[in-house]
Amino acid sequence: MDNLNDIEVKLWEYIDGFSDTVEKTAIEKMIAENAEWKAKYHELLEVHQSINLVELEQPSLRFTKNVMEEIARLHIAPAAKQYINKKIIWGIAAFFITVIASFLIYGLSQINWSSSGGSLNSGVLDKIVDADYSKMFNNTFVNIFMMLNVILGLMLFDRYLNDKKKKLMKEA
Repeated sequence: MDNLNDIEVKLWEYIDGFSDTVEKTAIEKMIAENAEWKAKYHELLEVHQSINLVELEQPSLRFTKNVMEEIARLHIAPAAKQYINKKIIWGIAAFFITVIASFLIYGLSQINWSSSGGSLNSGVLDKIVDADYSKMFNNTFVNIFMMLNVILGLMLFDRYLNDKKKKLMKEA
């Protein structure tokens, strides 16, 4: 006896008209002689006929236009404004500003302010220029951190300029 799934596959091919003439005659013979095949055939035939009776609903001709008009009417806000908390952004900015300020304070603390620098008129600027920065910038971590801060600063400046450009284009 054939497997039940195999029977269903063959019967579906027969009902849909995909079986060739040899298979068709063999299936017709099995339906006539075998009660199991006959019962399964009538069950699948009822399912096939009920599927054909179902009418698919067609959307209206203006469906796409109606949807697009509804979307345009809602004035959807940019997604970032809904879920980004301004306090978090200010906290991150405060962290980076604090770190950069602490690097500057550390660097300025490494300068020997008591030395005269060779002349009476040597000012703070000369001391800053003549300071030994090798103590501060010989660490790989510090160099990487400073490069990242410079890159992030340039990205922020670029974003500022792009926003300014967009604003000017909207006004024009």
